[in-house]
Amino acid sequence: MQTPRTPARRLSRYLPILGWARTYDKDTLTSDLVAAVIVTIMLIPQSLAYALLAGLPAEMGLYASILPLIAYAIFGTSRALAVGPVAVVSLMTAAAIGNLGLSDPVQIALAAGTLAFISGVILLSLGILRLGFLANFLSHPVIAGFITASGVLIAASQLKHILGIDMHGHTLVGLIETMVAHLGDINWITLLIGGSATAFLFWVRKGLKPLLLAKGLKPRVADILAKAGPVGAVIVTTLLTFAFSLADHGVKIVGEVPMGLPPLTMPSFSPDLWGQLFLSGLLISIIGFVESVSVAQTLAAKRRQRIDPDQELIGLGASNISTAMTGGFPVTGGFSRSVVNFDAGAETPAAGAFTAVGIAFATLLLTPLLFFLPKATLAATIIVAVLSLVDFSILPKAWKYSRVDFAAVAATIVLTLGFGVEAGVSAGVMLSIGLHLYKTSRPHVAEVGLVPGTQHFRNILRHDVETDETIVTLRVDESLYFANARFLEDYVLNRVACDQPIKHVILMFPAVNEVDMSALETLEELNRRLKEMDVQMHLSEVKGPVMDRLQRSHFLDELNGKVFQSQFDAWKALSGPAPAASAAS
Repeated sequence: MQTPRTPARRLSRYLPILGWARTYDKDTLTSDLVAAVIVTIMLIPQSLAYALLAGLPAEMGLYASILPLIAYAIFGTSRALAVGPVAVVSLMTAAAIGNLGLSDPVQIALAAGTLAFISGVILLSLGILRLGFLANFLSHPVIAGFITASGVLIAASQLKHILGIDMHGHTLVGLIETMVAHLGDINWITLLIGGSATAFLFWVRKGLKPLLLAKGLKPRVADILAKAGPVGAVIVTTLLTFAFSLADHGVKIVGEVPMGLPPLTMPSFSPDLWGQLFLSGLLISIIGFVESVSVAQTLAAKRRQRIDPDQELIGLGASNISTAMTGGFPVTGGFSRSVVNFDAGAETPAAGAFTAVGIAFATLLLTPLLFFLPKATLAATIIVAVLSLVDFSILPKAWKYSRVDFAAVAATIVLTLGFGVEAGVSAGVMLSIGLHLYKTSRPHVAEVGLVPGTQHFRNILRHDVETDETIVTLRVDESLYFANARFLEDYVLNRVACDQPIKHVILMFPAVNEVDMSALETLEELNRRLKEMDVQMHLSEVKGPVMDRLQRSHFLDELNGKVFQSQFDAWKALSGPAPAASAAS
């Protein structure tokens, strides 16, 4: 007997904070605070860098890392997911706003907030309608291909800051062409700063923590210092730029970053702007949710916890609506920050809220210190972060396992690099759906025979089995619906149209979970045509829910054969008084 759902339990369904807050204690608080300190140290330079990647003022990255984290702590279900600006969504934001052709910084910021609001509304609506399952239509290989190509694009787009030259374009070809055209304009001081910062950050990722442990530091202290590597790069390069007046020698700096908490802002409700941004908002919502929920599920499984994908949609929707209201841009759950949050010992989403407090203090106290921060350092932070996402090993893996999946991955990578992120993700979505339809429209159908001495039936092409020339048994390994029903009909009729004296066709349905209306009509037509050929059509091993549906139609009344509970029962009844199985036994 199920426990009745009280109003409090129903409310906690939409406000997960009411669940974990009841058991919150001092030990949990300590763990969350330590994790928040580490993530805050990591997030400050990342948030600035991802705002730069999105083509927005640096402070918008900080603004997007405060209220969205609090909103997710209230509505999200993952105990370790770290929400905020991420590389791929920032790149998609840059592409979406770039398509508008705006030059006024105020209008650009308004468009970014509106894009976040649109994404939030989409995510929130999908969560309320419990449509989180739609993300399953995006295949993992396609997503992996898109993220790999996006990582390459992001890294390439940041070379302009490393080299100190003018580069533009949303495709790899465009970026390379403009880079080659401006190679003569390289600022060597900028290159020295950017190259050194990049090399240092790569070394920090692999070499700093082992070095600190070898020096005798405790693992927790060594971990915090290693995560603070980007902050160290920011401090050193900012001091060098200030001390030697490098801005006067062509080194581009962040400049003035407004001090204070995020302003209260409103998105635009212009129908024209919404029309221009809606598709981009939809694509950002899809990619952001898929990336976020996959990270959340992975981390939850390590602690034997569970997340609710539909509630995750609500949490991410609330985060994006809140960032739109506080001067930010689209956000989602980030892989690297979430892993750091998890490894640092975060026990509840409160760690994200504490991180937001840390970022808020940074906006109040630290922003004047960012004036001389070189953009090359932020570009180095982005490059090091995104190159960890690049994984071309998916191509040989897909080639070895499935040529169809390989074609989808390769096409997604090529289209993303050649035509930009929006074309790439759109192609990825269509390819994923197309692959699903292609595979299910051609269901695997195996002709089976009896394994001697048993009651089991196996594929005649793979096993040594007994058959009867008057019986054809076809095992259907897919649910039947409008897209694949005709395939089955053609398969059966082609099999029967031979010289064998076939008298019975048995359709085994152990893997058929559903037969829709179109498939039912196809089965009725197949039954009629086989009857005209003096061939009886039978069913075996039909699941209960499928049989319930069939019994509500006239199909079973018109079936010219029988329905058998098991395939062995059908074999015994139709193969004659002395079946081979009995003789073998």
